Amino acid sequence: MRRKINAMLIALLVLTLSCSEDFFDTKSTDTISAADAFSTPENMMLVLNGLHRMMYAQSPLPGGYWNYSGQSFYLPLFDLIGGNVINTAPSGSSWLMNNIISWNGHTYAWASSVRYLWYQRYHFINSTNSIINAVNEEDYTNDKEMSNILGQAHAYRAWAYHQLVMTYCKGYIIGNPETDPGVPLRLSSEAPYDGGPRGTVKEIYDQIEYDINKAISYLLNASPPVNKSHISLNVAYGIKARISLSKGDWSEAAEAAVNARQSYPLMSETEWKSGFNTVDLPEIIWGGHVIEAETNDYASYFYYVSPTFNGFQPRVNPKIINMEVYNQIPATDFRRDCFLPLAPNSYRYASNGQGGSAENDPNYDNETDFWNAWQTIIDTYGMTASHNTHSYMSVKFLQKNPGTIDPDDVIYMRSAEMYLIEAEALAMLNDITGAQRALSVLGYSRDPAFDETIFTTQSLLMNQIKIQRAVELWGEGFSFHDKIRWNDPLDHTNSGASEILYLEGFYQDRPSVNNAWIWKIPQDEIDNNSYLTEAHQNPD
Repeated sequence: MRRKINAMLIALLVLTLSCSEDFFDTKSTDTISAADAFSTPENMMLVLNGLHRMMYAQSPLPGGYWNYSGQSFYLPLFDLIGGNVINTAPSGSSWLMNNIISWNGHTYAWASSVRYLWYQRYHFINSTNSIINAVNEEDYTNDKEMSNILGQAHAYRAWAYHQLVMTYCKGYIIGNPETDPGVPLRLSSEAPYDGGPRGTVKEIYDQIEYDINKAISYLLNASPPVNKSHISLNVAYGIKARISLSKGDWSEAAEAAVNARQSYPLMSETEWKSGFNTVDLPEIIWGGHVIEAETNDYASYFYYVSPTFNGFQPRVNPKIINMEVYNQIPATDFRRDCFLPLAPNSYRYASNGQGGSAENDPNYDNETDFWNAWQTIIDTYGMTASHNTHSYMSVKFLQKNPGTIDPDDVIYMRSAEMYLIEAEALAMLNDITGAQRALSVLGYSRDPAFDETIFTTQSLLMNQIKIQRAVELWGEGFSFHDKIRWNDPLDHTNSGASEILYLEGFYQDRPSVNNAWIWKIPQDEIDNNSYLTEAHQNPD
């Protein structure tokens, strides 16, 4: 979109990665020239491999900050501003994280978090445009390999536009999609590289639906995915389920969710508690396989969400679950074990003012018990002596090698989410029995005492679905867009968050009446896209 970035598109496609995301593929994307990037199916697959890695890798875009490592950064960001993941102290990367949780990181047009989400997603769009257009212009054999390439390209384009329109535009359900401004729709891969005007939200969704349906049609006849980093038919159905849910196409959302989860059984208790650190878990449909040579170190996903990662931020700033959510988890639900309400608040600068000693922590009345409890957690989960603990801290995400900076996988999609999408969609259709049935499969797998029959109305079902999403998908990046879809306010009054730390992010009114939920268009885009002026910026 910005001219400078678009002019460098082809160079970025072949230079994005010095190593293909596929650890099994020894040919790197920088061994082909720009002219050859789309000349053969093999080279197109190398470009796709670059996108697979860009899902979690540090940004290759001009001027990119090391923090912005694809979904590794933006998944925890969306849960931080959505209120499901809570910071306990200002800490490492505080210039970044403090702006995010205080709601200054997406309401300011010059903010780096605003800029890099925009350009990362348009990099995916420009890359897939080039693949799709090259195939259309050449006489390629439409075999299983080419169907795989085209299916993944269309799916990535749908995913990227969906990310953009959900984030930089008013929510489809709560707005007026036929007139609300969308994002620039660009399908060309030819010069001149200019951004284009903002289409309407509906026009963007029309393109998204075209692309995801095209992706499914190709992937039905494609060669199988090589690993879970690639977009498979199941992933495409999962993306369609998310798209349909966000625009209120309830029947399509439910149907796509059922298709997406086929052959991906829900995890056992042991598997759920194992740390969410590998795509080899049975219910992972889509995720980034991160190998040692490609680790992001202190920009990795686990740096932001894991209590065991040996970095400054996780050591002093344990992430906690919203206390209101935790208090609604039944004692019989094993997921409750992955949050520690009685963990001692050992960091003296914790933002709630209760850290550093038993004298400050209301859960302890003597230093011996306080520090013994801290030591037990450190020993149990493999943290270092420099790690702090905090009441309600999460131990959901645990490294394979705790207390290190070793890489772990990044999870993008699970079958549990698909059960929750089906349940929500059926509830919104007022299919009470169907929603109960979908909810019971997930609920009973986590809690043997789960009883779906008590949720007898749409309202009761939706309340339970919101709780289930907050617990099941904690740290996986959904709560910000969930609240937009539900038109729920953000209210940290009883969450455990500190108003002093969170500032404007402590309370925000409902998205339907509050433009702060809509991210600003990057100022670079306004300045360099000849179709846009300040009048096209999202309102305050």
